[in-house]
Amino acid sequence: MYFFFYWLSNAYIRPKIELNKCFYIIGCLCLVTINFYSQELISNKNLVPNGSFENYKKKSSSIKSAIPWTQIASVDYYQKPLDNDTTKDKGALDGECYIGLRFQKHYKEFAQVKLVEPLKYKHLYYFEMHIRLSFWSNAVLKSFGVLFSKTGYKNQKDVDKAFMIDTTNIKTGLNNNYRWIKISGYYKAYGGEKYLTIGNFSPEIKKDLMRLNFLKYGFRVFGFLEAYYFVDNVKLIPVKEPEEPIEIEIVGSVYVEKNNHQTDSIQSVKENLKVGDKIVLKNIYFDEGKSYLLPDSYQELNKIAKYLQQHPKWVVQINGHSDNTGSKRRNMKLSEERAKAVFLYLIEKGVQNKMYFKGFGDTMPIGDNNTMEGRIKNRRVEIEILRNE
Repeated sequence: MYFFFYWLSNAYIRPKIELNKCFYIIGCLCLVTINFYSQELISNKNLVPNGSFENYKKKSSSIKSAIPWTQIASVDYYQKPLDNDTTKDKGALDGECYIGLRFQKHYKEFAQVKLVEPLKYKHLYYFEMHIRLSFWSNAVLKSFGVLFSKTGYKNQKDVDKAFMIDTTNIKTGLNNNYRWIKISGYYKAYGGEKYLTIGNFSPEIKKDLMRLNFLKYGFRVFGFLEAYYFVDNVKLIPVKEPEEPIEIEIVGSVYVEKNNHQTDSIQSVKENLKVGDKIVLKNIYFDEGKSYLLPDSYQELNKIAKYLQQHPKWVVQINGHSDNTGSKRRNMKLSEERAKAVFLYLIEKGVQNKMYFKGFGDTMPIGDNNTMEGRIKNRRVEIEILRNE
């Protein structure tokens, strides 16, 4: 029992699939014990922004479009199932989008993201992701995992098992007949970890690749050795700690001019919001003619982020609007860029809802453009509820 608590306190627990039978039994004991403990303590807050990869800036095959994810080497991004994928689990695990990582004898790829907030010293976190071997792979990996770090992964020197959750199966590799595999475990933070990196962290990738069985998979297993894995639904959830209750609050219309700020701007949101309703934001500030969010906007947007996190099944669209000052083309572009700025901010704050953004320019006024007060009302950003899934 002493060994169990010592191992847990040192932050590294191998989950689910293990090489050594002794470690496997101990790992299961850890997970059973922690899962019993966690049933009452785990919150729903996901610290991985855009963990399901559903939100993107544009149609693209690169993970760089799935903001704010980045890549080491070249990570593929899928926004629909592959046409030639005939496996039972084709496409994403949930939703429509997922990513793919390629591993060869002298080559490997990583997906990396900055967490919503730095990890806290000695706090416990639950990690989970799903991986699936691609149908064209002729090899499998023996290990796959996640690394937590303060500055992000740059090379093999950054790898330390104390900062990892790693799944290993030397006997048969990580296959599961092209079905999704859940990788999960618990991590006790050293404090200050800001980045999460997904991939294979073996010092010699060629030793971690295993060719598929010829008797089972036929002649296609021959040729250039490659293991390719799809990844979806990445989560890092902190153990719930006592906190003050969050009021469900929202704001009214947007004001660009700082001297129009209203100190008492918060209004309670009605609980029966439905599809088609629009929440008009207030106290969201931009420089005149610019789309860069000013810091005075953060307080209200943080409340919006918390509110959306309480309604994770909502599919929403961020709508940008302008008054009729200037050309219609410029107003359309500016309104879209401002909606996009709010979209990006909410994702970086950990909002996991499926979201879109769109600019409408001056085509949908709610005030009289002939008056200053009317123009202020028209310069606004709204959140529209598209679907409730």
